[in-house]
Amino acid sequence: MVQTVAVRLDEPPEPVAIGIGVHGTDGQVDDFLLPDLWQFHFYDYTADLTVGGTGHVLRPGSVSLVPPGTPVRYHYRGRSEHLYVHLRLGTGGDPRDVPAVQHAGAQAVALDGQLRQALAAWPQTRGRAAAEVWAALWRVAGLAPPQGRGARAPHPAVGAAVALIEQRLAQPLAVSEIAKEVGVSHNHLTRLFRTATGQTVVGYVRARRMERARHLLRASTLSIPAIAATVGIPDLQAFNKACRRELGASPRGIRGA
Repeated sequence: MVQTVAVRLDEPPEPVAIGIGVHGTDGQVDDFLLPDLWQFHFYDYTADLTVGGTGHVLRPGSVSLVPPGTPVRYHYRGRSEHLYVHLRLGTGGDPRDVPAVQHAGAQAVALDGQLRQALAAWPQTRGRAAAEVWAALWRVAGLAPPQGRGARAPHPAVGAAVALIEQRLAQPLAVSEIAKEVGVSHNHLTRLFRTATGQTVVGYVRARRMERARHLLRASTLSIPAIAATVGIPDLQAFNKACRRELGASPRGIRGA
């Protein structure tokens, strides 16, 4: 069974130390814990790691995320260097179950780059370093499907479809074309989408267009025709009807409110 840890990533992390750890030069075993801080490590060597009594084999490209107060034991096989971040995580948002140790696979190069950018910014530009660490943590959280808590990972086609929709809200969007671009049939995408989001693809597109329209009407001085075009409903009559139906008021009424 995969050992997981519960992480909350809706708030930016607070790095306390970022660096390169060098181990295995004056002893092959290290035992330690951080009472109040998370350990976030990216490895470029082979070793054995025990996290809270559960054993793991590290290899180049492995990443670990260990909660505060958890004892760890490393058994090195020679000189070993890894990138590390010791940090505090926020308490807001829903927890995500992430493997305590996993391999970054195809994301290893990008993850290594993000952590080295964080190291380069630390400590002179702490905000930039925290941003790089936050992005790296989200990358790690997305490496494996959610574990435990009854969570199920959506089909990759759903994530690809959502990304495509967000990029093209201003353009005509047909379900058949979206399905073709993400590599599944129209009917299969419809089933996958409903399972993952509780909505049809068409309903999701409509909801995202109206949410973006509401934001622009309230927060910007863009003209109403420009907003209508930006959300993919350039016909002003159709845009007015959509706002009344979905948002409960005309575009001018939403702006005035």
